Amino acid sequence: MDLTSARELADVDALGQAALVAAGDLTATELLEAAILRVEATRGLNAIVTDLFDPGRDQAKTVARGGGPLAGVPFLLKDLGASLAGAPEAMGSRALRTHVATENAWIVDRYLDAGLVVFGKTNTPEWGNHCTTEPSLFGRTANPWSDGVTPGGSSGGSAAAVAAGVVPAASGGDGTGSIRVPASCCGLVGLKPRRGRTSFAPGGGHGLEGLVNEHALTRTVRDSAALLDAVAGSAPGDPYTAPSSTGFLAALAAPVEGRRILTTSESPFPGAGTHPEVAAAVHAVAGVLEELGHHVDAGAPTVDPDAVADAIAVLHTVSNAQLHAFAKEHLGREPREDEFEDSTWVMIREGFHTTGVAYAEAIGAVHAQTRRFVASMGEHDVLLVPTLLTLPPPYALLDRPRGTTRAFFDVEFATTGWTTLANVTGWAAISLPLGVSAEGLPIGVQLMAADETVLLQLAAQLEDAMPWWDRHPAAWIGV
Repeated sequence: MDLTSARELADVDALGQAALVAAGDLTATELLEAAILRVEATRGLNAIVTDLFDPGRDQAKTVARGGGPLAGVPFLLKDLGASLAGAPEAMGSRALRTHVATENAWIVDRYLDAGLVVFGKTNTPEWGNHCTTEPSLFGRTANPWSDGVTPGGSSGGSAAAVAAGVVPAASGGDGTGSIRVPASCCGLVGLKPRRGRTSFAPGGGHGLEGLVNEHALTRTVRDSAALLDAVAGSAPGDPYTAPSSTGFLAALAAPVEGRRILTTSESPFPGAGTHPEVAAAVHAVAGVLEELGHHVDAGAPTVDPDAVADAIAVLHTVSNAQLHAFAKEHLGREPREDEFEDSTWVMIREGFHTTGVAYAEAIGAVHAQTRRFVASMGEHDVLLVPTLLTLPPPYALLDRPRGTTRAFFDVEFATTGWTTLANVTGWAAISLPLGVSAEGLPIGVQLMAADETVLLQLAAQLEDAMPWWDRHPAAWIGV
């Protein structure tokens, strides 16, 4: 297959590519080779940090026609939270630069069972700590829309690869916005599932006391729904699970009932303003939803922003101290300070001194703020807010040390605003590329609800009413 044909396939989403395999028009091997050509054409983005081309070729040979709705589709894994046995897994950390995974993550087995062809791993900041992707280990990932702004993080490598047309979908994880922030920066669909929708087996029961969720970055709503169908479920021994679904992809074809939607463009954190173009995008989407028959009210749920920020900071310090212990075990020695990012070292150092009482109080604060948030939603079942309060931010902003972990998150939340509230509450949240700035940069608009089906149905309506499929970034498939 030549590069011209490979580039033409970039405009076919995951379900469309799988349909080509199912019909016998192309083989999984041909799809993979086309994707590899697109990888080589976009190396300058630095989105992919580990090539797994030969294992991918071996897997592609085993994909049979009719193997499932995603069988044969080339797929990339984020180099964090998506362990693949025998593959390097540095997690963006110099301390883990020689680490190799010994087992598959449960979610990766679900991807493989669905027939997705894994052929690489994508760049991520150290341990997912940052909402930008510029680790010192692998270097920064470029945003296909502009080399002057970050692709977001921590799933920035996956987002850049999908936005550039390398693959139709790639995996991601989200602890304070790490799927939705890069979706907003790169003009993609980014769904954070509700808590418990997928499993963290076999390595853990949950991530960051339930803040973290795993899913993917896509260009279409239907691909996000199909991928969620592939990975939804639980493993034996999971601490909790989400209610079962009759099928997320099938739900897109069902009639959509009118929803009561609460909306604001203001930040839940004091002192953080919203860029006028971002606010205008949210207001425009509110108007379209009203035209579609939904009831939209101005307003916002409330939380104690200091309690939220303090809790997030404490949970991250403990998580980083635990990862430091993991690095120590891997290295067989005490890791050096210069083997970590400066901001990571601040979190590690604080984590060494975080007490059990402080940790328990942080967990309690998360639960208390969840109840306050849900109660203040009243009769509304959907929240419409910005994904980012700003346009895609510059590099060297969201990964710098600020003296304390709390000060670090104060800077992050002044940019991300509402994203972390979905992680705190466990609600599902989706970022959609529904706005464009005067300079042509994507603007994400975010919907939150207790269940993914509601969000996916609304997202599909908005995709029809405000289509984004024909928008391509400057670095589209290396052109």
